Amino acid sequence: MRSRITRRQQIIAMLVALLVVVSSLIALNSWQGGGKGGGKITANLAAQCQRDPARIPTPTPGGSNYLHTCGAEIYDAHGQPVRITGVSWFGFETANKAPDGLWARNWQTILDQLAALGYNTIRLPFSDDIFQPGARPSGINYLLNPDLQGLTSLQIMDRIIAGARQRGLRILLDRHRPTSAGQTDLWYTSTRSEAQWIAEWKFLAERYRGDDTVIGADLDNEPRGPATWGTNDPRTDWRLAAQRAGNAILSVNPYWLIFVEGIEHIGNDWYWWGGNLAGVADAPVILNIPNRVVYSPHDYGPEIYPQGWFKDPTFPNNLPSVWDRHWGYIAERGIAPVVLGEFGGRSVGSDAEGKWQRALVAYLAQHHWGFISWALNPDSGDTGGILQDDWLTVNSGKQNLYAPGLGARISTTGPGSTATGSLEVTYHANGGQTSTNSVSFTVSLFNHTGLPMQLSNTTLRYWIDGDADSTGVSVDWAALGTSHVSARVVSAHQGNQNGYIEIAFHDVILPAYGTTGPILIRYHRLDWGPFDPSRDFSYASFVTDRAWPRIGLYQNGRLLSGVLP
Repeated sequence: MRSRITRRQQIIAMLVALLVVVSSLIALNSWQGGGKGGGKITANLAAQCQRDPARIPTPTPGGSNYLHTCGAEIYDAHGQPVRITGVSWFGFETANKAPDGLWARNWQTILDQLAALGYNTIRLPFSDDIFQPGARPSGINYLLNPDLQGLTSLQIMDRIIAGARQRGLRILLDRHRPTSAGQTDLWYTSTRSEAQWIAEWKFLAERYRGDDTVIGADLDNEPRGPATWGTNDPRTDWRLAAQRAGNAILSVNPYWLIFVEGIEHIGNDWYWWGGNLAGVADAPVILNIPNRVVYSPHDYGPEIYPQGWFKDPTFPNNLPSVWDRHWGYIAERGIAPVVLGEFGGRSVGSDAEGKWQRALVAYLAQHHWGFISWALNPDSGDTGGILQDDWLTVNSGKQNLYAPGLGARISTTGPGSTATGSLEVTYHANGGQTSTNSVSFTVSLFNHTGLPMQLSNTTLRYWIDGDADSTGVSVDWAALGTSHVSARVVSAHQGNQNGYIEIAFHDVILPAYGTTGPILIRYHRLDWGPFDPSRDFSYASFVTDRAWPRIGLYQNGRLLSGVLP
């Protein structure tokens, strides 16, 4: 018997059919996917997302290898998946206004060690104090770090970023505090406005535009207390603030990733400062340029605070469900990538803290998600660091726990990128020197391999336009000792150049991932008359380290890298 369909049933059926069609179209065109939720996008869409990174008006500058997101994954500009695994190196956010540990070690050797340990990213916390006029660092031993003498905090940040690049490391900038006095609940205070916060981020985004060493901005550290998510209150809604700041940054530098931390609580669901991202499910951060948001929760163990889930009788087996609920679901559902922005603890053993930390690292490994440990510094009172109190010895327990989950290096290919081969030469000029009677510059040599390298047959050539027979040269200073470096002027015609300065090394073995450190070279006319170094092929005016192909690298007289005049 034919059933009778009412008008109401027809309307319901039409609505259901419409809902099915709309859902299908959303699924077909969605950019959500990757990771464990990767089945949510087709292979064609995944390829398009990988190969069309920027979705921005202008192409990536200089072939730079900037990063972008697609669903739960991060990709480089070539469509290769990237997993960010790093450490925080704090100090810029304190009254020192410089990374900690420089009282004990040379900054370049710290970077060398980080690279050798296998991390690919450094998170650099800072406070707004570094932007204040005349901000000067403290806590630096200038006998160990002579090249930092006289620099401002921002100039030291420039050096750290350039040094990271030379070692294949990436940098994530982290606005950790409004002032060095301490952290605050919200991203603004009565003395530091939201407008100032955004303006300073735009300043940094512009300062490092074109340098793909810097992957992005961790907008604000650990919003908490009155901070809300999705309430649309402009005074407290962290999601809206993140959108305002993120869009402002991308308006001047559209290539950065925007790292967004969580808040402390959503309703009565209280969690870690910066850790609760449960609100993303209903109110994600949406920016004007897509494929830029990375969620970056913070998570800690029972030594920091005895949260209720640590007292559960099923601990630590209950922990994955806690993490899933507060932030893991974001990547599981393919909403956006998750990089755990802070975690750490002193124990990796069989006590509660150790069980928590080992369970967390296993959880991250299972899902292939990135992480940034807190911290490199041993002077983190509640967590300790990757390094022990001497700022040299590695905490083997932590390193052995983290090492199996470390991601591969993320190449940099833009201005100042590494030279081809396993050795790299960097250069900077020492101030403006046109129309003068002497010119000085600094070079360094880096070993990008895991093996020591003998430099006895290695030389550098710096090409000059002037008469070689009338030019003198000296090694004014070298980190490895002037007895291990020599320089001479050689007459040789190449293009429009009349000779070159040859820099040679004596009894030098460059350790794995090691550096010679700065070598200061000075050259002049023998009659000390004025000349213009801008005519010299190898001269450039930039005053921060970068790879410079106009200085040739030779072994046994054969050109390994660099270009000729």
